[in-house]
Amino acid sequence: MGEQKIRNMEEFAALSGLSRPTVSKYFNDPDSVRPSTRKRIEQALEQYDFRPNIYAVNQNRRLTKNIGIVVPYLADPFFAEIARNIEQLCIDTGYRPILMSSHGQTDQENDNLDTLRALKPAGVLLAPLGRISDKGVIERFCRDVPTVLFDSNIEGMGEAFIGSDNASFVDQTVDYLCRSGEPPCFFEMRTPANPNANKRRIAYLEAMARHGESPVVVSVEGDGWGFEEIGRRGAHSAIAAGDFKTNTILCSNDRLAIGVLSACYERELRVGRGPDCDLRVASHDDHPFSRFTCPALTTAAHDYKAVAGRSVETMFEMIEHGGRFRERTETLFKPYLVVRASA
Repeated sequence: MGEQKIRNMEEFAALSGLSRPTVSKYFNDPDSVRPSTRKRIEQALEQYDFRPNIYAVNQNRRLTKNIGIVVPYLADPFFAEIARNIEQLCIDTGYRPILMSSHGQTDQENDNLDTLRALKPAGVLLAPLGRISDKGVIERFCRDVPTVLFDSNIEGMGEAFIGSDNASFVDQTVDYLCRSGEPPCFFEMRTPANPNANKRRIAYLEAMARHGESPVVVSVEGDGWGFEEIGRRGAHSAIAAGDFKTNTILCSNDRLAIGVLSACYERELRVGRGPDCDLRVASHDDHPFSRFTCPALTTAAHDYKAVAGRSVETMFEMIEHGGRFRERTETLFKPYLVVRASA
């Protein structure tokens, strides 16, 4: 690594033996220069340890210091928590975050993207609705605006995806529940709002097969984002019908589990690990309220800080590369099991 300190792009261009416009073109889009030129610039970057002024690069691209953050449903404390982390990281880096909620509605998600496109942000962090997203709208947006997806993946869209390993969530909870008592029944919405739910059901079926246990999937009716009430009503119906074939319920997410705990309380069923308990209840996400339920909820926890931190880090890497990566990347973080009184 060279010892000479490079103060700006002009000095870097001169030392690299290239013109300032060529170097600027590379930082706006590495694929816009010849491969031999790109290799020469990247070797010089390594030699001189130069990092461009990202603000200046953005100004040259007529972009702002705005960073768009779009989540499916900000009233959901999970999205509020991860958005809070992302927002603070953007502020700490000197950017202006613009936080928007799609309120669980396709039209609102489309409107949010149209608004952000007009604002010319330096980058956007998008957690799409998923199943009900207008894929064509998102594809066009990602083509026009540098975008990193988080939490909910839509294959092939955006420059990168950052999220949690849904299979690992379920592997950990099923393994623990099978080791510590009766195997779990899986409780879910028949038409889930979030596409991660489908991955969790598949992971449950595979995990139960590995344990040599018969899976029991209880799917309840319900639409929208009122998961707690859907879980409460669904649990009442499932318990009355005898749908749970063991004394252990594994919920697709913590908000459904909160509804299940409410139904159990109303039916005077004791939830927990003791010999006097009727049911065990566990779940996934580590919802910010899950440790305050009664009893406190056993769950597999997102690494909120890691997902938020890597999402922001990837977005700034994307900005440094002119808003585009050569290849789309995917990063998944494993959750960790949090054992509490409910199971």
